[in-house]
Amino acid sequence: MHMSHTIGQDQTQHPKILSGIVVRDARLKMLAEKFKSITLTPELAIVQVGNRADSTAYIGAKMAFAKKVGVTAHHIHIVESDDQEKHTQSRIIEEIKKNNENPNVRGIIVQLPLPAHVDRDLVINSIDPRKDIDGLTSTNMMYLGEGRPDAIIPATARGVKELLDFYQISVTGKKVLVVGRSMLVGKPTAQVLANLGAHITVAHSKTEDLVKETLAADIIVIAVGKPHLIRATHVKAGQIIVDIGMNREEKLLGDVDFDEVSKIIGSNGAITPVPGGVGPMTVLCLFENLADACRS
Repeated sequence: MHMSHTIGQDQTQHPKILSGIVVRDARLKMLAEKFKSITLTPELAIVQVGNRADSTAYIGAKMAFAKKVGVTAHHIHIVESDDQEKHTQSRIIEEIKKNNENPNVRGIIVQLPLPAHVDRDLVINSIDPRKDIDGLTSTNMMYLGEGRPDAIIPATARGVKELLDFYQISVTGKKVLVVGRSMLVGKPTAQVLANLGAHITVAHSKTEDLVKETLAADIIVIAVGKPHLIRATHVKAGQIIVDIGMNREEKLLGDVDFDEVSKIIGSNGAITPVPGGVGPMTVLCLFENLADACRS
């Protein structure tokens, strides 16, 4: 008898699902209108070096989204051959400079990661900060650190902020734990949420007592790239879980054991699915950044 009671209870205990697909679809029309109102159709330059399958897939998603919102996207593909390796860096920078000087191009993205022999910082910082819609130049990072309103926020960090906004989850005064310290995701997300008045703790996958940190938080943001890193023991009822992890196993998985964690956080909690959570927000916010860049 008791068992059937818990099963019945279980069905009412599901947390709120924070779907990025819902937000993206709601914003798509508005974004298309925004681009329509800009006199010259803005162009976007996407630079790819080499043939990484994941990079090609991400670029495909960006190109498809550009079409949907009425932006002209150029895929600049630099294929390396052994004898040209030493010229790769100058070729990338040359492409970036060309696009810096083209007034129709309002956004420039270099698809990361770059090959090991290329100086990533040198390449990224050759992008005109006003066209740096990934928010990765040292200028934009400095602006973000200073909380300046004209900072271009890296797309995933902006995606997390706007996803929480959409579902009316305030971070002000909340204890937020960010697990993951990458320059691309963890650090800027921590900075964005700190600028909104959250109390931030930053941890990583090897933090001594991760369970102690996760249990103390109101909101947990995870961007590590380790499936099943966050399990039932890490969480408590009512927490908000934002999973940015993308792990390709037999299917796409986040860093959170979704089923285990969902049961514990319960109906007062909220969680992002993978796929369909932060992923769609990242592409959306890249184009929100492009729209902002067109205004400056």
